[in-house]
Amino acid sequence: MAKGRQVRKVASPKAATRPEDEVLVDIVEVRDRAQDTLNRFRKPLMIAGGALLVLIIGLIAWKLYVNAQQKDAVEQMRQAERLFERDSFAVAMLTTLPGGFKGFPKIIEDFPGTPAANLANYYSGVCLLNLGKYEAAISYLKDFSAKGAIMPIMKNGALGDAYSELKDFAQAKSYYKKAVNVTKNDMLTPFYLKRLAMLAEMEKDYAAARDYYQELKDEYPSAPEGQDAEKYLIYLEGK
Repeated sequence: MAKGRQVRKVASPKAATRPEDEVLVDIVEVRDRAQDTLNRFRKPLMIAGGALLVLIIGLIAWKLYVNAQQKDAVEQMRQAERLFERDSFAVAMLTTLPGGFKGFPKIIEDFPGTPAANLANYYSGVCLLNLGKYEAAISYLKDFSAKGAIMPIMKNGALGDAYSELKDFAQAKSYYKKAVNVTKNDMLTPFYLKRLAMLAEMEKDYAAARDYYQELKDEYPSAPEGQDAEKYLIYLEGK
């Protein structure tokens, strides 16, 4: 070897491997492992996927069915609603109405799961409340799913009225409180606040009665109940 000549070292095969070659090897290994896992779980995955597809199709079919049922239910219930508006509560609760239409209980029975059937529970409860059948009214009202800003007040207020008629004043107060607290409404809330005040006064809980009348006066001065609150507060002075 000539003096001063430099000897170049030859890199080992491992050291000569390019970074991109290592990445390629890793990708191949990952792919092979994934394929092996997929092969082992292919059948369970197919079963699960099939079950999910059946569930989705079933939900779509049910929604379409309910929509069709809802349209029919609304048409059927119009006559009962007209009777309700005319205070013909007993007739509205019949199985078959004049003209071959269905009464509220039949709507509930024949169109389960529809919004119309749900609303028919409320109508039925109020009909029975007006007919003096308070326990049956409670059953229907509790089956009614109330949503929105108004219906929860009306449902709880009607339940309070039913329990009040049954002389179950503890339950009546409970539902009246729900009616005034679930949402606020300038017409309905003072109406049921006054019911609470009257119950408290009847039970000689004058402090609670004064609080309710004061709330009516302060919060709902434009409502008839708020305008009358002052005279009740004067009456309760010293009690």
